[in-house]
Amino acid sequence: MTTAGTPDVTVTVIVHNDAGRLPRAVESVRRQTHRDLEIVISDDHSTDDTPRVARALAARDPRIRYLRLPENSGGCSAPRNRALEIARAPHLMFLDSDDELPAESVASLLAAHRERDIDFAMGAVRRIRVDTGRHSTWMPHLVAERRTLDGIEADPRLFFEHLATSKMYARAFLDRHDLRFPEGIHYEDQLFSAQAYCLAKRFTVIPEPVYLWYVAPYAGSEAASISNQRHLLTNVRDRIHVQRLIDAFLVESGHEALREDKDHKFLKHDFRMYAGDLPYRDEEWLDTFADLVNPYLATLSPGAYARLPRAERVVLQLVRDRRTAEARLAARGLGHAVAPRRLTTDADGRPYWGEHVPESADARRELDLTDLGLDTRPFPAAQFRHEITRLTRGPGACVDLTVRTYDPALRLPVGPQRASLLLSPGRRRLAFPFRLSPVRPGVFEGRVRLDPAAARLPVSGFAGVRHPMVRLTCRGQGNRGILLAPLAFPPLTTRIPYRSGASPHLLTVEPEGHDPGRLQLRWEPVGVAAAVLCPVAGRLARSRVRGPARLVASALR
Repeated sequence: MTTAGTPDVTVTVIVHNDAGRLPRAVESVRRQTHRDLEIVISDDHSTDDTPRVARALAARDPRIRYLRLPENSGGCSAPRNRALEIARAPHLMFLDSDDELPAESVASLLAAHRERDIDFAMGAVRRIRVDTGRHSTWMPHLVAERRTLDGIEADPRLFFEHLATSKMYARAFLDRHDLRFPEGIHYEDQLFSAQAYCLAKRFTVIPEPVYLWYVAPYAGSEAASISNQRHLLTNVRDRIHVQRLIDAFLVESGHEALREDKDHKFLKHDFRMYAGDLPYRDEEWLDTFADLVNPYLATLSPGAYARLPRAERVVLQLVRDRRTAEARLAARGLGHAVAPRRLTTDADGRPYWGEHVPESADARRELDLTDLGLDTRPFPAAQFRHEITRLTRGPGACVDLTVRTYDPALRLPVGPQRASLLLSPGRRRLAFPFRLSPVRPGVFEGRVRLDPAAARLPVSGFAGVRHPMVRLTCRGQGNRGILLAPLAFPPLTTRIPYRSGASPHLLTVEPEGHDPGRLQLRWEPVGVAAAVLCPVAGRLARSRVRGPARLVASALR
């Protein structure tokens, strides 16, 4: 029970040099349906206009208090901890200045606390891409249903949900265990959340969204969040350091039995993010990366490795074996069922990644591709590797591509192969047929002209990105796979006057620039489509009057 004059909940909004977005974050707390709360703006010694903005916000609402740290701490922990020291409520939440709270967040989480005696309540996090506006739920399988757990042992998968901002904590729980955010390190949420999970006797998960997380995955290096600064080797060191702190805590707190679950989370989430970036790193970076991660990888549970998909295990082993050039190749296929360029079989017929049978037993176990069924799976699901070896500008908007296809399991018959390049920017799919001729066993090559001007676009225009697919046809069956582009080539931009009645568009052909690095085509309407039709169609699509919107949008097509 709260005493008279004591708010039910304290929401701390941490900020550093973010005067532009701070009002949006604070307003999301002010508009909460549960009104009995206080808002602490904890400023990590900003040097921009944040102090003035924060004081103006506090002057507008007596529930807002402004706290300014005497010097910059360089992280999230200190501003959260200083706010916790002055917080008056028995329940605490944390918000970053570039994010928001849905209007029912406080009410939903507080209701879970009032329903039963728990140490914290947590809900769903809605991720919003700032570049595309796309919404998704963070770790949706973990928050799909309402449940109360008697400790993390009831569902160790929750280690994957390591955000401190998705939770409302009982102040008594934090004080009882002297649980505070670790200062002077990055990835503080991971350590804090692991400690909270292990120390909590009971906590509740609710499916309602309680946090809006704005994600800028391709922000510039200076604007990127700590977790998106994976190009920095100091970032790798910080992440490994936090993992070692978590491991030590598991032992000290008597939760060492959870080590395999925690190790699996590190491999599947933390290392996996670096793995996806490996194709874009140079040899010097890769060598230092291996120096940093390999000593820690050697301490992880074998069971954690065994729970990973084979493609991820291959990348891990190639890094551990310091076969970094091959690790870059393997990383380009992660999540897209891309085959290796080559595999080698031993005397027993077991296939392994690369050009030789691994020497160590560990490497043979991890690089054994038997379970992928490369030589047995149905042809539509067979794995190939399609790479562009040459790209040149053709006449008009055309692009001439030389495509090399690797067939390491020798699934394709001897001789030339039928192939098509598929592209669907509008309502009609385009297919550009070409022939793949054999270069040597398991390798084919062909040339194809891609003509984006042949697309039939809607009159309202088309603003979007498409990635061409390669379709192979064999004995009446088809197989589709992604097309890997050279990792760096100058973008080719052309103005296309479409004959279908659509307004002109700027078309850019470029490498994807992240993930596997597919060939990417980007359309941008210009003229009437950009100035009038596209905005009108977009507003209609978002209108509450959905029936008329659909009719008008259909007519514009």
